[in-house]
Amino acid sequence: MITYWHNPRCSKSRQGLALLEETGAEITVRKYLEDAPDIAEITAAWAALGKPPVADMMRTGEKVFREEGLSKGDDSGKLLAAMAAHPILIERPLAIKDGRAVIGRPPEALLELL
Repeated sequence: MITYWHNPRCSKSRQGLALLEETGAEITVRKYLEDAPDIAEITAAWAALGKPPVADMMRTGEKVFREEGLSKGDDSGKLLAAMAAHPILIERPLAIKDGRAVIGRPPEALLELL
């Protein structure tokens, strides 16, 4: 089962979801802007990604990133907490399966979970 953090307004997120559906994969869609993950879930997703720099799983171009005075070099805890407080900062789409995660940029990257 793939857990798919999805923003239906995002074309890449829609493309990724369609790609996974075409493969017949079992998917649970989580509209993360409406059903925001907590800090523990975000931290688990980061670990499943292999603990890259936290900024790599963030939308650093979002207005709120600047408004909160964040920078890519901030410590991991601060950036993870910022994503919990402002889920719009989570890069999308994000797919998680069996302790592994992939950011679907490009959408074909999601196929690594199959």
